[in-house]
Amino acid sequence: MLGNPEKPGPASLPDRAFTRDRLGRPMRDLRISVMDRCNFRCPYCMPRETFHERYRFLKASQRLSFEEITRVARLCVGLGVRKLRLTGGEPLLRSGLAELVAELSMIEGGEDIALTTNGILLAQHAAELKGNGLHRVTVSLDTLDEAVFERMSGGYGGLHQVLEGITAALEAGLSPVKVNAVVKRGVNDHTVLSLVERFRGTPVIVRLIEYMDVGTRNSWKPEDVVPSAELLRRVRERWPLTPTAGRTQGEVAERYVFDDGAGEIGFISSVTAPFCGDCSRARLSSDGAFYTCLFASQGTDLRSPLRAGASDNDLLALLRGDWSRRVDRYSELRDAGGVVEHPLPKVEMNYIGG
Repeated sequence: MLGNPEKPGPASLPDRAFTRDRLGRPMRDLRISVMDRCNFRCPYCMPRETFHERYRFLKASQRLSFEEITRVARLCVGLGVRKLRLTGGEPLLRSGLAELVAELSMIEGGEDIALTTNGILLAQHAAELKGNGLHRVTVSLDTLDEAVFERMSGGYGGLHQVLEGITAALEAGLSPVKVNAVVKRGVNDHTVLSLVERFRGTPVIVRLIEYMDVGTRNSWKPEDVVPSAELLRRVRERWPLTPTAGRTQGEVAERYVFDDGAGEIGFISSVTAPFCGDCSRARLSSDGAFYTCLFASQGTDLRSPLRAGASDNDLLALLRGDWSRRVDRYSELRDAGGVVEHPLPKVEMNYIGG
């Protein structure tokens, strides 16, 4: 728990007092992209053909400062947010990230601070992040096959460093560690069982994610998707599984436990079984825009009013207004057949995280 649990704060307000969108969904999660750069070039997120050596990333002055991020996070907690997740790009490329974690940990009413990373730099920072208030970490790791890893990271190695980072996170107490694997047909789907086997019986929870049409530059095609139902069948043929009791509100993974007691596994099915209906996630981009959907085409600029001296009430009006007007359900519309045929422009994932 962040802050002093005995001191009245946003957490003490009744749930009905919090802002809800037009479909009745509360804002419970804020994903904060602290860095648009990354040390990988994963084809499904930042393909090398676009994000090449001459690509113009944000200047440091264009990114929100830690003070600005903390201020927005505090206001969002006042509107109902309970979980804060730091993302990128690669968030550990942001110098002094543990300092931001410490500032966020002081926000009264927050309950959870997490980090999503590719894991390359995690071994260097895990202990400090934990010491400054980080609760959990999710590592993006699509395969344990070194050749496939290199292909899926855009020509980069580093598998050994990622595994060291996972070990360091566990040793620091950032447990359970989640491993997110994006599964693309014909690329890494044949390596899924070895990934699951590696982490069975450990505090690491593997989550298999259907390949999504994030951003506009990954050349997504429906035939590249390996449905979660197929992945579940493959895993079950090797190890018997039992589903856990229903998902909590806003939870994206269908969770199963291994019948032999060797832990759990999750399946995230945003293509074949969209979960827009209870989505509670808002996003703050590295350049200070507020987005109400991963697949949004535009966000609300907060950086300009932040730097122009806007009051908390001014900023709250922007945030509350955006969320209360929200009707986003991109994945459900895609599933209904109206989006894939006529794709909409979407913000790139390196600006707002996954």
